[in-house]
Amino acid sequence: MATTAKIAKDIKKPKFAIRHRNRCKRCGRPRGYMRKFELCRICFRQLSLAGEVPGVTKSSW
Repeated sequence: MATTAKIAKDIKKPKFAIRHRNRCKRCGRPRGYMRKFELCRICFRQLSLAGEVPGVTKSSW
């Protein structure tokens, strides 16, 4: 989980646009970010298995 300082720092507009870091809306994790859902892979998996992400189902074949 990201520290509060890192999340607060990321909210501010950076000096250069390239320095912007995508973070999970739920936990603030910067890695494993999925743009479409604005979540990290861990939060995405938890929410999708709970059925809270619309249009996502567990695949089986």
